[in-house]
Amino acid sequence: MTFAHRPKIELHMHLEGAMPPEFALELAGEKGVDLSASIEKGQYKYQGFLEFLKTYEHVTSVITTPEDYYRLTRAVLEQSAQNGVIYTESFIAPDFCGGGDVAAWRDYLAAIKQAADEMEREKGIMMRAIATVVRHFGPDVAKKIGICAQETAGDFVTGFGMGGDENVGKQGDYKFAYDMAREAGLGLTTHAGEWGGVPSILQAIDDLGVSRIGHGVQAIEDPKLVDYLIEKNITLEICPISNIVLGVYPKMQDHPISRLKEAGVKVTVSTDDPPFFHSTMNKEYSNLSDVFGWNEQDLLQIERNAIESAFCDKETKEKLFKQIEGR
Repeated sequence: MTFAHRPKIELHMHLEGAMPPEFALELAGEKGVDLSASIEKGQYKYQGFLEFLKTYEHVTSVITTPEDYYRLTRAVLEQSAQNGVIYTESFIAPDFCGGGDVAAWRDYLAAIKQAADEMEREKGIMMRAIATVVRHFGPDVAKKIGICAQETAGDFVTGFGMGGDENVGKQGDYKFAYDMAREAGLGLTTHAGEWGGVPSILQAIDDLGVSRIGHGVQAIEDPKLVDYLIEKNITLEICPISNIVLGVYPKMQDHPISRLKEAGVKVTVSTDDPPFFHSTMNKEYSNLSDVFGWNEQDLLQIERNAIESAFCDKETKEKLFKQIEGR
């Protein structure tokens, strides 16, 4: 099966984490920043999850202006479009876009949206933003991010999420920020069940009231939790190659995405931080086909799941359904 031109929906991609290494080096050269500790032979270098986070933050430090984010957004969406992505939701951290200051965040968002609008016209790819808390920066900082999200919620910023080190604190520690986002009408998601185990997923659902879980793969360890996900209609934003590269599972054959899908959990597929994990949406689809035997109907189902769970309006969803179904 070939997947290059198949229309795809991606719900879990970090804008900064999708920065191509060559783009990072170009910016670093312009600004006189040495990234040799994080990039070697044109590839990001790290070992394990915590070192990955350090590398991520180091290379993100070269993106310092709205113009930088404008250029980054165009570069990232160009690569996504080449892989057949027609709709993407991107995690964007106000901490990196103005340090959590609302006025600065607006300036960065304007630049990102300008690039996104241009790429929609040029390449047909739609983008929505998920304002994102960096968990290991702590609950107090998260409150500032909640304000940023609440103040800019609308047609472009449609979601609120949390990434970072899943082992710092508990999901409920960030309830204040999530309550603000909920009041603003934003869709809610959070990383859980990648490293924090079954308890982190339960906390995400019960304490934060999310409708989606970033990763969530460790739910497979508890049949009752699997049933709970189905009962609550919770969608999992699964990133299989990311999970293998970071060592959540030793090899793709051990990944639980197929078992979760067969159990009736609403699963989707995304790349997470694609250049860090040498992933693309085409590679994700190819792996699912090669390892688990997923066919056209299986892939169409995960695309439908993604559209149903997307943080966008009904009109946009109808447009996307027509595109994936060839209407």
